[in-house]
Amino acid sequence: MPKREQPEPWLRGTLKQVPAVQRAVIHALELAAEDLRRWCGSLTDDQMNARHLGLPAVAFHFRHISRSLDRLLTYAEGRSLTAKQLAAMKAEQDPGATQDELFLELEFALAESARRIQAFDLSVFEHARSVGKKELPASIAGLLVHVADHTQRHVGQAITTAKVVLAQPS
Repeated sequence: MPKREQPEPWLRGTLKQVPAVQRAVIHALELAAEDLRRWCGSLTDDQMNARHLGLPAVAFHFRHISRSLDRLLTYAEGRSLTAKQLAAMKAEQDPGATQDELFLELEFALAESARRIQAFDLSVFEHARSVGKKELPASIAGLLVHVADHTQRHVGQAITTAKVVLAQPS
């Protein structure tokens, strides 16, 4: 297990100027970046795209995290998804991504998401939002919390898949 060099982001006393809910979500995104770098940073391009035991590739989880952040925050902002976002979603399982491309997309998505998360005013957190084609009911706060829990769920899946890939004979 790669050693953690410092406490998790939520234990560092950072982002004190950011309201608590947004700070917690951003800390979850920072932890995601650190954990993915820690556990998947040594994978080769082939290992990032490998599929074993019927599991989606690590590359899928990277793309899904990056692109779902954009979609969830679009809903939280009260907007509909664009054709470009829908096309990107459909391409999440495409093979052949390089490790560099995946980490670059992830880093951009996390930074942009943190900026968007901080832009929300606390007074609107209870405002209703709808999600997806079925327009399922949600709130801004619910979507922001889901940004954190959904991201962490896929980080765990990426790490587990990375461990499976690394355990395979070369």
